[in-house]
Amino acid sequence: MTIAVVTDSTSYLPPELAVQHGIRVVPLHVMVGGKEFEEGVDITASEVASALRAYTPVSTSRPAPQAFLDAYEAAAAAGATAVVSIQISSDMSSTIGSAQLAAADASIPVTVVDSRVMGMAMAYAAISAAESAAAGATAEDAAAVAARRSSASTVAFYVDTLEYLRRGGRIGAASALVGSALAIKPILGLHDGSIVPLERVRTSSKAISRLAELATEAATNLPAGATGVDVAVQHLDSAERAEALADDLRGRLGMGEELRVVELGAVVGAHVGPGTLAVVVSPRFA
Repeated sequence: MTIAVVTDSTSYLPPELAVQHGIRVVPLHVMVGGKEFEEGVDITASEVASALRAYTPVSTSRPAPQAFLDAYEAAAAAGATAVVSIQISSDMSSTIGSAQLAAADASIPVTVVDSRVMGMAMAYAAISAAESAAAGATAEDAAAVAARRSSASTVAFYVDTLEYLRRGGRIGAASALVGSALAIKPILGLHDGSIVPLERVRTSSKAISRLAELATEAATNLPAGATGVDVAVQHLDSAERAEALADDLRGRLGMGEELRVVELGAVVGAHVGPGTLAVVVSPRFA
């Protein structure tokens, strides 16, 4: 059997890794000033950041089921006998619904996985699924590998303001922080697919230092059965701070360029806002 892996654009899977592992990516959509774009195709994260700063209306939407069906059928045409499709947390987006509708119409079996994460945590899960499939795993086993890795991942992030999350309705339990003193800088995380508050600090520099500490703790206290770890720093329109955070983590963890800096794309960026910094710690399992 040949198992293909599909994910969506909120994984922010670097293109070279998508090519290396043969992973197909279905783009979500973003509306800026009433005009629709496909994430990663015809709009950049910096353009979204500029729109947000200019108070231009920005919203996002899931792909149509046909977009997923096209990806599944392209995989079938390339020789795949089954597909594992790994999507952004269903608590954050209804994207998985489009994938499930498409799966029902696909000419080959499709296993849809709710990753319960987003960003590079989902990208690493997709890579592990593709590696398992290449090693001969069944679709069910490859899907289980993806689910295990995503559930073991740690995602923590700092936002300059909660306003964008509030507007988009993605704030979850962190809504309790809305209305806090402006001096409070929230550190947020993902827990079972939803955004939750982790800590509150007084300055952005302290928040970034705390992100480094949280990532170091997660990367040095791996769950049972883990054989290694991948770490990534993600950001929206904050490249300098992201590189500084990555350099700090490389020193703490003894890692090199395999610790990646990846910009958040238009869709997640529209909800977290410019200046966001995130760390992703993703344990690997044999």
